[in-house]
Order: sequence, then C-alpha cells, then structure tokens
Amino acid sequence: MQEEVLKAPSGSRTGDPLYPDVLVVGGGNAALCAAIRAAEEGRSVLLVEHAPQSLRGGNSQHTRNFRCMHEGPKGILSGAYPEEEYYADLLRVTAGKTTPALARMVIRQTTAAYDWMEEHGVRFQPSLGGTLSLSRTNAFFLGGGRALVNAYYHTAERLGVHILYDTEATALTVEEGVFRFAVIQYKGIRHEVHARALVLASGGFESNLEWLEEAWGPSARNFLIRGTRFNRGRMLKEMMRHGASIIGEPDQCHAVAIDGRAPQFDGGIVTRLDCVSFGIVVNEQAQRFYDEGEDFWPKRYAIWGRLVAAQANQVGHVIIDSKALNDFMPSVFPPLEADSIEALAERLGLEPAALRKTVDDFNAAIVADRAFDNLVLDGLCTRGLAVDKTNWARPICDPPFYGYTLAPGITFTYMGVEVDEKARVLFEKTGASPNIYAAGEIMAGNILGQGYTAGIGMAIGTVFGLIAGEEAAHASR
Repeated sequence: MQEEVLKAPSGSRTGDPLYPDVLVVGGGNAALCAAIRAAEEGRSVLLVEHAPQSLRGGNSQHTRNFRCMHEGPKGILSGAYPEEEYYADLLRVTAGKTTPALARMVIRQTTAAYDWMEEHGVRFQPSLGGTLSLSRTNAFFLGGGRALVNAYYHTAERLGVHILYDTEATALTVEEGVFRFAVIQYKGIRHEVHARALVLASGGFESNLEWLEEAWGPSARNFLIRGTRFNRGRMLKEMMRHGASIIGEPDQCHAVAIDGRAPQFDGGIVTRLDCVSFGIVVNEQAQRFYDEGEDFWPKRYAIWGRLVAAQANQVGHVIIDSKALNDFMPSVFPPLEADSIEALAERLGLEPAALRKTVDDFNAAIVADRAFDNLVLDGLCTRGLAVDKTNWARPICDPPFYGYTLAPGITFTYMGVEVDEKARVLFEKTGASPNIYAAGEIMAGNILGQGYTAGIGMAIGTVFGLIAGEEAAHASR
C-alpha cells in the first residue's frame, strides 16, 4: 500500500519518497525556500503540506511584501534603507527583545534574498495606494502572496521536490538532538519518513485555540485568526517534548486590529483595517484608549491587536468622517454609515450621548496650526485630553460618518524553537542539532520578542528558509 500511495513522481531524485535526503515539514514561504535550496544542492527532498493543494502556502498566501535592506535604489525600491535604520525600526517595535546577531544577519541577507526571489519566479511591483510610506523599505509582490507561493511551488516541482498535500507530520523521533524519522498521516495512512535531515517550517500555533486560551485566558475566545487553520503547533509541541530550547513568550504574537465581521480563520490581509490613523478608536464605553496617530500605520498596526484585546469583550470601534474615507486601503467589508454621530453610535451598539461627547471633546482639543498631510508625521495634534493624538488629528465633523467594529486578529505566534545562525535547532542538553533545522514562524521568536513591522515576517522566513535548506543539504551528505 505504501509503495502505491507514495510512488515518487516523474523527475524526482529519489526512488522512494519515504527515504529522502531532506524532509521539509510545512508548505509556506520558509518551507519552499528551504526545499528549493536543498534541491538546488542536488539533494532529494520531500515536502509535506498539511493543507490541501487549494489552500497550500500557509500564512504566506496572505502576505504582500518583503522588508528589504538596500544601500541605494534597488528594483522597485526607492532611495536607500541601510542596516542601521532597519535595525532601529526592529528595535523600536520589539523594545529590544530580539537576538541582535540573528536580527542583523537577517537584515544583511535580505538584499541577496531579493535577487534570489526574482531569480525563482517572484515578481515585484511598486507600493500600492495607501502604502506609499513603504515605497523605500518594502518590496510588494505582484499578485500578492498567493502568486509568490505558486511561483515557488512551480520551481520546486521543476527541481524534482516531492510534494504531498493533505499530509500532517504527527510525531518525530529524536535521540539526543538527532533526528531519526518522522511519522506522517497521508490519506489516512500512517507512514514513517526516514530522512537524513529535517527542516521544520510548519508555522506557529495560532489556530490552536485551546493553546491560545492557555496563554491569554478567556479573552482568547474572542480572537479571530487571520491565517491558515492548519497552524496548530504540533511540531512545536514535539520539539518541546524532545527537549528543544524554547524562546519567546506564549502570549506574544503578530496581532492586528481587524474587521469584527471577519471569519474565524483565513480572513487574510483584506480584513485588516488601515483607517485607525485617520480617525479615533473607542471602546464599548465610547472612550478613546490610545494615540491613533503615534506613527505611520505600517510601524504601529501590529500593536492594535493587543490594544483591542485588552478592552472589554475584546472590542473596539473606529470612527471617521467623509473626508477620511479615501485616505486608506479599504477593507473587504464596507463601513457602517450614518448621517449623525448619534445614529452611528446606535448602529455600532454604543451609547449615543457618550460617543457624541468623546467626538466633541476630541474636536475641541485639536491644535489647528498646520495642514493635514498623510504622507509625513504632520504634527497635527490634540492637547489636553487624557489620551492625545499626536499626528493627523482632524475634526470629525463632515457627514456622513463611518464606523468599523474591531476585533483582535492573530496572524502568527512568536514562541518557538531557539536556533543559531545556521538555522540549527538548539537543545537544552546537547546544544545545536546536527540535522534538525527551523525556519519561519516556528522560530520567529528569535527575532521578534514582541511587536511587528511590516514585511519582517517574510524577511525572516526567506533568509532562514534559504539557510536551513542549504545547511540541511550539507548535513544530508
């Protein structure tokens, strides 16, 4: 039965897919980079993707850009984005909770990774409307993350990588930090895969709602998962069972404010709300609770998931007026609309008088000493409020008025396995494994102790995916 089900495809470098040189667990960006790189080194590679083919690609299918260091104009990237500025941006969002050597290594290698991506089928395009502040720092994928994933799968197949969909890796046999074999479930049948090297690129545990509740408490029941439903952290649990060194906190994650009407899983980037900077955000008591104009949205959007999660019932509401409607990338869902603040409050389930007072107090506190400019930190602010807004503070006074309800949207978790500069998984008792490597979200906590800045996840996954693939190929010899 095994030989019939798992017969190697034409062009594969192995006659028996259960005995590859390299086993890659995962099917997103990091996994594909590793698989392609190992295959280019002449190794036979088996990649197992938990999702069906139609949903392949993990969270990478929902991405849209890659944060890239460059010393001068590069491709569609303008100006320069040197290492020190990139690193400072990372330190700002992580509050220093990063591994400096690994973070700097990722940053430096993004320049070469950009070229590698182009050579392997990825096409870039200039920044989209609503994202102009990223034109210097982030390269956008033509066709989005789905196009990137499809390009990589095409490349992997051409190189003879054996790909199994609907296949879950369920258990690992590891002896003193050395990988021996993996158990997979393929079409309901148990198989053992005996590979010489293992690359773990199977994501975080964000779709494991029970695990999230262990970390966050009952509030996690109101979380929505922006990414794939298949990232349940099974391989992370296996590595913990085998004594791998774990880095990061279980409640740290990439959490953004998304539309409360988004689905439980796989809402993706189109459910994100980018209008926060151009209005005000209130809780269920119609009270503001944080500075909406603290910095450019791509540098601050990832704090808003946690901010909303801290509110009663994990709910927030964005309020804007008609002059702000075209200042941001629209969400997949249209906003609620009303001709008065009171009517909008009723539609949002808020106390009308309370929202009216909050809006009036905000409008009265605006220091109108300069022009609004959404392309710079314009300093158009309020003064005297319990929570002042520091940029882009315009009166909310021009009907119709619009509102969105916010919910915490979890993209991926940060707690994962600790690795070194060669992507080797570290074990508490034996140190660096000679044949187990990790890339992507399962090791992102080495770089991201907290916070997020746009495009850094794809940078981590690409750089460590390429390193893991090359190192696994060498180890498999």
